[in-house]
Amino acid sequence: MSGLDFKASGVVTAPGTVRIERVLPGPAERLWEYLTDSEKRRLWLAAGEMELFAGGGVELLFRHRELSHEPTPDRYKAMETRPAMFGEVIECDPPRLLTYSWPGDGGNSEVTFELFPEGPNVRLVVTHRRLDSTEMMISVASGWEAHLGILEDRLSDREPRGFWSTHAGFEKEYARKFAT
Repeated sequence: MSGLDFKASGVVTAPGTVRIERVLPGPAERLWEYLTDSEKRRLWLAAGEMELFAGGGVELLFRHRELSHEPTPDRYKAMETRPAMFGEVIECDPPRLLTYSWPGDGGNSEVTFELFPEGPNVRLVVTHRRLDSTEMMISVASGWEAHLGILEDRLSDREPRGFWSTHAGFEKEYARKFAT
């Protein structure tokens, strides 16, 4: 992805719901580990333990400065030292489906990861539901695009793209896309 190529692939599927799809290097079991194993998840999203059963705990410890070479913009500096956040697993069917309450908003929303094998690759569908405003949908979609880009880079053995520049580019794109 070039610095100017921000194709906002996310779609609104219902009020307060955004879905983003990516085809990533497989197999599904490998991608599942990047969704559920703390050490692998910290490379693209956030570290933290996860109990893989309905009612199990989800811990997310975000350290965005560790995701890529870019410094954290001033408006997000407070996030650098945020304590771990906790959610709850709603549904878990390895290596096909994982849903949990989103710790970042106190569990008000939920995210679902669905994995569909496609030859040597896997279609990952991320659906984030119960977002309470257009601004939240823009922020969440931009964040997922940036995180999923880094996941794609990690799975492809590439140097991770810049998290914050990717996030900022997608924020502008989603602001335009969701304004209509």
